[in-house]
Amino acid sequence: MNSTNDMTYYLAAFVDELVKSGLEDAVISPGSRSTPIALLLAEHPMVNITVLIDERSAAFYALGLAKTKNKPVAILCTSGTAATNYYPAIVEAHQSRIPLIVLTADRPHELRDVGAPQAIDQLKMYGDYVKWFVEMSLPEDTSSMIRYARTMAARAAGTSLSAPKGPVHLNFPLREPLIPDLEADELWSKYKESNESIVEVNVGDYSISDDQARFFAMLMSERKKGVIVCGEMAQSKVEAFSSAITELSQTLQYPIFADPLSGLRTGMHEKDCVIEGYDAFLRSDEVKKNLEPEIIIRFGAMPVSKFLMQYISKSSNAIQIVVDGEGGWRDPTLQASYMVHAEETFFCHKVLESLTARDAFKWVDRIKSLNDVTKKILSEEQMESGMFEGRIISELQAMLPDSSAIFVGNSMPIRDVDTFLYKEDKKLTVLANRGANGIDGVVSTALAASNAYENLVLVIGDLSFYHDLNGLLAAKLLKLNVTIVLVNNNGGGIFSFLPQSKVEKHFEALFGTPTGMNFEHAVKLYEGDYMRAEDWPSFQKAVSYSINNKGLKVIEVPTNRAKNEEIHRKLWKNVSQEMISIMEKKNDGD
Repeated sequence: MNSTNDMTYYLAAFVDELVKSGLEDAVISPGSRSTPIALLLAEHPMVNITVLIDERSAAFYALGLAKTKNKPVAILCTSGTAATNYYPAIVEAHQSRIPLIVLTADRPHELRDVGAPQAIDQLKMYGDYVKWFVEMSLPEDTSSMIRYARTMAARAAGTSLSAPKGPVHLNFPLREPLIPDLEADELWSKYKESNESIVEVNVGDYSISDDQARFFAMLMSERKKGVIVCGEMAQSKVEAFSSAITELSQTLQYPIFADPLSGLRTGMHEKDCVIEGYDAFLRSDEVKKNLEPEIIIRFGAMPVSKFLMQYISKSSNAIQIVVDGEGGWRDPTLQASYMVHAEETFFCHKVLESLTARDAFKWVDRIKSLNDVTKKILSEEQMESGMFEGRIISELQAMLPDSSAIFVGNSMPIRDVDTFLYKEDKKLTVLANRGANGIDGVVSTALAASNAYENLVLVIGDLSFYHDLNGLLAAKLLKLNVTIVLVNNNGGGIFSFLPQSKVEKHFEALFGTPTGMNFEHAVKLYEGDYMRAEDWPSFQKAVSYSINNKGLKVIEVPTNRAKNEEIHRKLWKNVSQEMISIMEKKNDGD
């Protein structure tokens, strides 16, 4: 028996089958026990490898690649605590339905639970946050074990892509010696009779029958007061879905409450019924009382807006249809009347076959009017509010070229995008990590996503930026082109809007958490361009520079937390007052 041959051919077969199953990218963190897999991934001519030192950053970087490519990406690390650092990104991948293939090297069985160094229990270490786990067998160079290795690789890729998409975990116990023979004969093809995948995994779409489509069409056609709610959609679905959902909206004359991550606010599709100001006007109880729907049709993830969620939750008398193309159960409001597992675009087209177009009526016109008034108030008043954080989004939308992307941090930035990103024909893709809504790993994810766009701007708060500061190493090593707008309000701005802010005695220490950091030094450490914008002309100049120059650019925008809260609340109050005035004047009936 030749242990080097056993390891070489067994692991080479596994890597080769991953490639045949669609793998293009692997993100590797250095380590000893993972050496043979790392070398074989690097040796395979069809694998693009990225090496990032910190496993937490590496995993989020892989997530960003998989998010934009809609293909599985492998991550590889050594044994021990290295593997535990993958956990946050795996949780996000699970919640966001992102395909990741997690490869962890491990000590062999005889070195477990006996005090051997760098040996922890890695069996099912990610729990239910992976779709599938397998403890791989020890390597053997036999035809049956080579077939086993290939089958596990094909299954891993296929499982990560089957609905709902998500991460899978394969744990590899490996004995020394750990250096494979990269010059071995038939390295990628031993015991292989053809160049095809050993097993082709076909992942189909969920659908509905003609009878089911007619039933849902009947429910819709019998009800005039309807609302369509669209949350985050996979980027691969957006173009086809945009056309289908807007046709359904126009036919039914139902407004679309379009979350910024839905892809519906920008682009060349029809947007007449697209509504963006709902987060502001639904803060008014008077509006909610006068906009009681008879039916709500929901697509995609749950929306960012808390007030839209409350509107959905309180519409308990409405029929609520939740359409999920990946067979999940996205209904935190517990109000679903029908959970429909059908590919979203297919559902729209199928239902449209049984619908006839109807004329506009007061229901949809009223909501459009509320939306227009809301946007007018928000747009005009933010221009008079100094270095207001919400205006950053408006400025970026005006300045960024067509087909650019905005990656948005959690907490305040995503909420400002929800409020201030308005519909237009110029296409701006909005991305975020909204699976678990964490502030960690955002820089690394955005840097990976920047590979897919000519211009990508990350809008992020100072605490989230600090949390993933070492993610900037990827920008330096890989020479990425990305702009980071660092909204620095010196702490956790979101807490100023939450009940915690009322506990003044402990608020600043426990929740405000100011750091007083000088981020210029950090940017210089990673050889980026640092700019500071303390007024709008300097911000516009910095953004213009960033669009026309490659590399890492960080634009720091210092803001005042208290002032930012004050302006937000003033804007919402003004919108609510105007909504009440409109409601009082409205004509009864439709």
